[in-house]
Amino acid sequence: MRSETVGLIGYGSSVYEKTATRSEQGYMALAARAALDSAGLSPRDIDGISVSSTTLPPDNAVTLAEHFGLSPRWTSMGNAGGAGSVINVMDAVQAVESGRASCVLCLAGAAQDTEFFKDRINRFNRSVADYLAPHGFGGMNGLFGIIMRKHMETYGTRRESLGRISVDQRANAGQNDNALLRKPMTLEEYLNAPLIADPIRLFDCVLPCAGAEALIVAPLDRAQPGKGVRVVAAAERHNHPVGEVSPLRGGWETFREGFYDEAGFGPEDVQFIQAYDDYPIMVAVQIEDLGFCPKGEIGGFLDAHSLRWDGDLPLNTGGGQLSCGQTGGGGGMIGITEAVRQLRGEGGGRQVPGARRGLVSGYGMVGYGHGLSASAMMLEAVA
Repeated sequence: MRSETVGLIGYGSSVYEKTATRSEQGYMALAARAALDSAGLSPRDIDGISVSSTTLPPDNAVTLAEHFGLSPRWTSMGNAGGAGSVINVMDAVQAVESGRASCVLCLAGAAQDTEFFKDRINRFNRSVADYLAPHGFGGMNGLFGIIMRKHMETYGTRRESLGRISVDQRANAGQNDNALLRKPMTLEEYLNAPLIADPIRLFDCVLPCAGAEALIVAPLDRAQPGKGVRVVAAAERHNHPVGEVSPLRGGWETFREGFYDEAGFGPEDVQFIQAYDDYPIMVAVQIEDLGFCPKGEIGGFLDAHSLRWDGDLPLNTGGGQLSCGQTGGGGGMIGITEAVRQLRGEGGGRQVPGARRGLVSGYGMVGYGHGLSASAMMLEAVA
């Protein structure tokens, strides 16, 4: 999917908090106001709304429109976990192109804290217990520990290499006032952190938190001068490979060739990557399957590159979820808002020099390798 006329003209983030001090709608309202301000628009300009949430009530897009005092003629709800926000933006672009809406507010977030998150995970665990418990399912940390161990044993990947993701993203977060974890971290601290689910340790895991992200999708001729961002390629794939337990690869490998052909450029031409990062091992899988390096060679690839905002391959330039925190459904959107921030030249102390093109990827719905949703979007600054 490519659009020459419709794109992203505004973005915004709420405050991120370890303990929620307002409702989920309240965090989304903060992010929405910031996005409207950045686009130079008002609420009356919005006639479409898209939401990715894990906790809002049924018909949440309509419910949220009611709370915001909006009367949209097009709505959409995310349903692919961390891959959903990229897909929501794709759908919003197509809605505007088709005339079903003229200006769409895309939202994602949650009002959660550690206790809330524990309850949600416990409910998730119960929902999958019938078919996962016999295989030793021990929660999400245990699940991704299996994936990480499998990658290490199959390809010789070392924790020292994967640790570069957490360490460099923490350095990026040091330039982001909104990040909850900003204290510099060394590789030694990463390697020696408390064990959670072997081989996963503390700094391989995200911190559940409260917050929200927002984007404005509209015709690019409505963008403020030099502030529009074009979607030059976008794709999604679900439940790949069918019938095969393969936690080391996902749907990105099925669409990447056409994805880069549609964009007109490839991995060597982007100035940054924003990848869904609830665990470093899944960032590694995305980088491999998106063709930045051959499968199984991520260790040497990470060792050879600096992932800091001022490095040769900036990754999750705001710190990502590993350092900012994971806001439920907002985890899939934080990479898109950061990409727009960078392409508008508004990255502040973490601005990537000469950022004109960037890649955002997401994934979700992981269950021992089955049902994984993969998405990706290539973005380009409008001259």
